[in-house]
Amino acid sequence: MHHPDHEPDHCLIRLWFNLDRQIARRRAQIIGPLLALVAALFPRVALADIRSPFNPASPQGDAIANLFWFVIVIAAVIFVGVEGAIIYSSVAHRDRPGRVPSQFSGSRRVEIAWTIAPALLLVIVFVLTVRTMNQVSEPGSQPLRVDVLAHQWWWEFRYPDENLVTANELHVPVGRTVELRLESTDVIHSFWVPELAGKVDANPGHPYTLVFTAQKPGTYLGQCSEFCGVGHAWMLIRVIAQTPSDYEAWVQAEKRPAAPPTGLASEGQRIFMQQPCQNCHTIAGTAASGTAGPDLTHVGSRQTIGAGVLANTPANMERWLQNPLAVKPGALMPNFNLTPDELRALAAYMESLR
Repeated sequence: MHHPDHEPDHCLIRLWFNLDRQIARRRAQIIGPLLALVAALFPRVALADIRSPFNPASPQGDAIANLFWFVIVIAAVIFVGVEGAIIYSSVAHRDRPGRVPSQFSGSRRVEIAWTIAPALLLVIVFVLTVRTMNQVSEPGSQPLRVDVLAHQWWWEFRYPDENLVTANELHVPVGRTVELRLESTDVIHSFWVPELAGKVDANPGHPYTLVFTAQKPGTYLGQCSEFCGVGHAWMLIRVIAQTPSDYEAWVQAEKRPAAPPTGLASEGQRIFMQQPCQNCHTIAGTAASGTAGPDLTHVGSRQTIGAGVLANTPANMERWLQNPLAVKPGALMPNFNLTPDELRALAAYMESLR
């Protein structure tokens, strides 16, 4: 976490900067064994699939996690103190034969103390919260801007500086600040990738900004966290953080039009252009220029189908094209009742778009 050169003079705030570093170290010591324990108890659960804000992979995620642990520690101390006092008083001052309990009225000093102490604590938490909010919204120098449009139920990512559009999988370079400008085309959605940043709503007509900097390569999972309809649970997000060279290679590949299909894929292209598909989807290098559905120019290179509902394999692609509503209830893509041969050809075409 970044710290200012001149720390505040207030001793309690200054203590936070020291605790900040201690919390980060302790968290790393605790979270690692916990994840290993989860993997041992639940071997079918891959650690990469665990979406946890307690395992941050960005400075913004670190700031949020450190503030959380600080507040949790303070709350735990208060909880233990209050419950301990209640238990002690219940035992030590219980009614017993031959004993008259002490009688006393309220103490003004005690009442003032327990009024001022919580108020002061809330002021400290407020100051640290504002500081964290400012830190996680710091755009940095020369951020990578990505315009994010939320749809029912998929994500559209537009890179204005790169002049490219993709869907559901957000590619970013490691070490560079990313500035997302979120907006919705229909209802309220919420963009949340726990390891990288906090939640930010995507509202129709009211864009909001989310900033994060991925610290290491990997795939970070998230999803819409605002109930937005029947397909909400399958409105997933994949942030793929790459080295700068790998990211640049991805950008150049995305800018190229789809390769001309051959063999069975060529037949699939003919079917695609005959069906209403081209009215909803865009495939660069063809006459298809629809914007109602995801851009399919390089759909074959994506990891998943339908915003994460299926792994992107030839068999799953054919299953999706056969009846999207059976795979993802609420999907707006209809069943075109294609024959088995048409399905195989169309799936081959989709898989060839890399």
